[in-house]
Amino acid sequence: MKKNYSIALDGPAGSGKSTVAKLTAKKLGFTYVDTGAMYRTIGLYFLRNNVDISDNAAVVKALSEIEVDLEYVDGEQQVMLNEENVNAYIRTEEVGKQASIVSALGEVREKLLFLQRNMAEKKSIIMDGRDIGTVVLPNATLKIYMEASAKIRAKRRYDELTAKGVSCDLDEIEKDIIARDERDMNREISPLKKADDAEVVDTSEINPQQVSEKIIELFEKKIAD
Repeated sequence: MKKNYSIALDGPAGSGKSTVAKLTAKKLGFTYVDTGAMYRTIGLYFLRNNVDISDNAAVVKALSEIEVDLEYVDGEQQVMLNEENVNAYIRTEEVGKQASIVSALGEVREKLLFLQRNMAEKKSIIMDGRDIGTVVLPNATLKIYMEASAKIRAKRRYDELTAKGVSCDLDEIEKDIIARDERDMNREISPLKKADDAEVVDTSEINPQQVSEKIIELFEKKIAD
């Protein structure tokens, strides 16, 4: 039977996880699982339906009405919310902020945890998020923790948005990123932190291609040991 491998890729917002994960998955022939997109999808549903996250009963009811699936068309990930393709709606700053908030809810994390682990059992995957190496895939073949300064991460996000013609303020983006880091690192459930056995990769001065090559080098060394 063919062995399935898993690479857990953690780090704060804007450290380049998604870009690097996609590149690496393509090179290795793995399936890329974007857990951030899953949380953004739940955040989008909560925003659309004005779900009060302080009302536990309302949260539980909303989650019972949500189905999140990942489909692949021509190698591109399509995120489905109750059979609607929501790729075009989940990358806004508003949804990103909401995703950071809802990801702190135990009920939300529990709903997605089963789906994420199930994917890892069926195929070789690279999965990125905030708690992949510590909680979702504690036995991953390789764990990577990516980091970069808040200033650099804010500039990346600013460039990404302005390239799409979105008007934004660099200082405000940096403030949002610092606030998101604070939430992610200090939440009660599954906080953002480096797994004890994770390899740290600082992405501040190297491009995604170089980061991907570094991860593949670490992976090949790991499976050769």
